[in-house]
Amino acid sequence: MQRGEVWWVQFDERRLVVLLSGDDTSGIRVMQVVAPAGVDISGLGIEVTVGASEGLPFEGVLRLAFPRPGFTPCTWLTTVSRDDLLERAAVLSSVKLSEIDDALRLAEATRSFEQAGPRLPLS
Repeated sequence: MQRGEVWWVQFDERRLVVLLSGDDTSGIRVMQVVAPAGVDISGLGIEVTVGASEGLPFEGVLRLAFPRPGFTPCTWLTTVSRDDLLERAAVLSSVKLSEIDDALRLAEATRSFEQAGPRLPLS
């Protein structure tokens, strides 16, 4: 199991996840593939499209929501064990992995900025 592989797992139902880390003692960090929002989410989050071009059976996205005051973002990130992985579905290209890495960095930078709070102007 390697970063960038797409696997079927059983949550409440059978779902696709992208492996974001390798297997270690704390588990495997994954992100669930979900349906596209279908509306413009600019400023609220970012979606990385995955689908038939990656060998998947349907079009979906990896969605990262940006934190906002009074809003808890759901990014569909979780940790699974090796036993949770049922069947490998595909392997993402290095280009697609770079898109995902960029989205993760952007979401983290936004989270860090929000946690820092408002800044006072320098005089």
